[in-house]
Amino acid sequence: MTTWEYSSITPEDLEIETLGPGRITSPLAPLLDARRTTEHYVDSGDRVLLDDTAAGISARGVKLEDLPGLEPCGPRRKIYFDPSKTRAGIVTCGGLCPGLNDVISGLVRTLTYHYGVRRVVGFRNGYRGFVSGYGHDVVELSPESVRDIPVDGGTFLGTSRGPQDPEEIVDCLEQMHLNVLFVIGGDGTMRGAMEIVRVVAERGLRIAVVGIPKTIDNDIPFIDQSFGFQTAFSQASEAIRSVTVEAKSTPGGVGLVKLMGRHSGFIACYASLVRSDADAVLIPEVPFELDGETGLLHHLRRRVEQRGHAVVVVAEGAGQELLPPVGRTDASGNAKLSDIGPWMKDRIGEAFSGAGMETTVRYVDPSYLIRSVPANPYDSVYTVRLSQAAVHAAMSGRTGMVVGRVRRRFVHIPMTLAVSRRNQVDPHGDLWMAVLESTGQPWRFGEDSGAPTRAPHT
Repeated sequence: MTTWEYSSITPEDLEIETLGPGRITSPLAPLLDARRTTEHYVDSGDRVLLDDTAAGISARGVKLEDLPGLEPCGPRRKIYFDPSKTRAGIVTCGGLCPGLNDVISGLVRTLTYHYGVRRVVGFRNGYRGFVSGYGHDVVELSPESVRDIPVDGGTFLGTSRGPQDPEEIVDCLEQMHLNVLFVIGGDGTMRGAMEIVRVVAERGLRIAVVGIPKTIDNDIPFIDQSFGFQTAFSQASEAIRSVTVEAKSTPGGVGLVKLMGRHSGFIACYASLVRSDADAVLIPEVPFELDGETGLLHHLRRRVEQRGHAVVVVAEGAGQELLPPVGRTDASGNAKLSDIGPWMKDRIGEAFSGAGMETTVRYVDPSYLIRSVPANPYDSVYTVRLSQAAVHAAMSGRTGMVVGRVRRRFVHIPMTLAVSRRNQVDPHGDLWMAVLESTGQPWRFGEDSGAPTRAPHT
């Protein structure tokens, strides 16, 4: 369809036929009453815009001056760096995630094959690789050396957590005469990259710093999904399947799976939707209570009485308000979480015993199995496209930005925007509604079980 044909579509062309007005109250009405339109949910009385590009809107005669827009990814006809004189570096930081090796491989191939960059190096063990005190050597990267690394999980270059001195990092970039640095990591890594950009600017250097955002929790804002997320929740769904089999095979069995998700429950939500085995999904965004007629434990006892078994999926950051705080931070500065899994296992067992009900609680924590696997085909393709977009951006002189996909479009996003807040499951959104429909659980377990009590953290 040409631009003209696409722009000729009218509102009347998009009208959907109906058999008549609805007169019967839906069983889902209680779940809908408290919802509001957000970036994650569109009310049925609202509309989803057909056009998502400036050209498409302009073709309809709408003014664009006040519409915010992101710069699209892709190769430019004119570039900033001379490929024959360009040297590039790659570093991976933070926790593991499926697809890291795919990104490394994609960066090297695009730099070498399409731009003719003659030297690409990898820094070992995250930002430590730049600091002389650690004594790490660099890795010379070529298409041949990275050809087979995507078949393995983890990162070929190694990784580490925690900040390093940006002055020393830029010293290293200068000494090695690097023009471009690709940084693969999460929000802490991108904040470190922003410090590198700052020092580069203060010294008046011409070094591009481009990020490929990585987070298994899918908590980078604005982008559709982070790479590796689809692989992660696919693997997590297998853990739910296994614990469901265990729960069904014992009298009064309860299966409990703890999945990754410090502040965002996306893995728990998506994994629980794969097979719809879960009777309850607990995420950080929605607080819950254990006791009382509307609490989680009563819900589980009722499910066991009805079905003979029950399955609970809990994100690692859920229910932290119920546990004593640890009071420490990890190397990245994140507050350490109390371990919700074993605690909940004990509470479930105690509740069933106190009610005189037989049960066996099977507990599974597959976290490291999930994040260390190779990327699935979807994520492999996604990482290739992200790495190509990152190289195009860097060679054109863009810096202080990350690449991502927003509403199916690959775009450039300023680093400041990418770390401005955390992406979370919206209790008013379509995803949480899908989980509630799948599990049959209320909005939340507790006194106020009829509506979500808070919006996502910002």
